[in-house]
Amino acid sequence: MRKSALFLSACAVLVCTALARGQETDLAVSASTLFSTKLNSATQVYTPPPEKGGLYPGFSVTHTFNSLFGVENHLGFNVEVSGLAKRGLYNGFQGYRPFLYDFNAVYQAHVDKKTAIDGMLGFGGERLLFYHQTGGCVSPTGCQFMYNANHFLIDAGGDLRYTFWKHFFIRPEAHYYYVINNNEFHSGNLVRLGASIGYTFGAQ
Repeated sequence: MRKSALFLSACAVLVCTALARGQETDLAVSASTLFSTKLNSATQVYTPPPEKGGLYPGFSVTHTFNSLFGVENHLGFNVEVSGLAKRGLYNGFQGYRPFLYDFNAVYQAHVDKKTAIDGMLGFGGERLLFYHQTGGCVSPTGCQFMYNANHFLIDAGGDLRYTFWKHFFIRPEAHYYYVINNNEFHSGNLVRLGASIGYTFGAQ
């Protein structure tokens, strides 16, 4: 998670310093929640829980090249990370916390001067942290990790950005994730719905 945060920070600095005419960079913070598909089989003795619910704060950087080499286009890239704000309970007893991060190609279309639509497709990963409930807590540092897992994911998403004041915007958004080998939960199909608020650097 720390490496992801450092990578995002580095991306933010690079894209902000590389701004040129006809380019835009959106920096945003978000709040969202997860939804998962229902379990189809009830014959299992042990049923993994669904990966859903909870508050997922996040951070994202979106950069678009509205004009590249003098030719108008709508392409760009996006980097984002989000994680469960409060430690959840796995099957009602085990503390856990998931983090999602992804890297996307972006197509952006401007509806008018204040409104833009983004479509994105990319890949990333999910990091799952599980915690000791008893016998593993060291005060004052809290609970140590008992187990963690990393999974590759493919994602697609879209958002609607509305600039409500100067360069400040609000952005409802939806993201679909297919998490490969997400064996800790009953499904690798996840949907994240939420909204971001942020600031646009560069041309609009």
